Amino acid sequence: MTSYIVLMNWTEQGARNVRESPKRLDAARKQLGDMGGSFKAFYLTMGEYDMVAVVEAPDDAVLARFSLMLAAAGNVRTRTLKAFPELAYREIVTSLG
Repeated sequence: MTSYIVLMNWTEQGARNVRESPKRLDAARKQLGDMGGSFKAFYLTMGEYDMVAVVEAPDDAVLARFSLMLAAAGNVRTRTLKAFPELAYREIVTSLG
């Protein structure tokens, strides 16, 4: 599984309906699960982003489709970072020679 960090901000619509956001999170968690992925962690944050999630998906295409589905719902805007675990990081750096 590939790991991703998803940075999220509420849109005006999402902020207006913030009381419904736990239900939307549950729906997103199920949706990603149905696509073969999972939420590993979720945080409400203060600062530049409103929420941060650590998720896993089988591949980039699945995560891209999930992100587009979130965007289409109109409640959040996302920025997604592909995350390499420490072992992969070490292998990449070692391969530099």
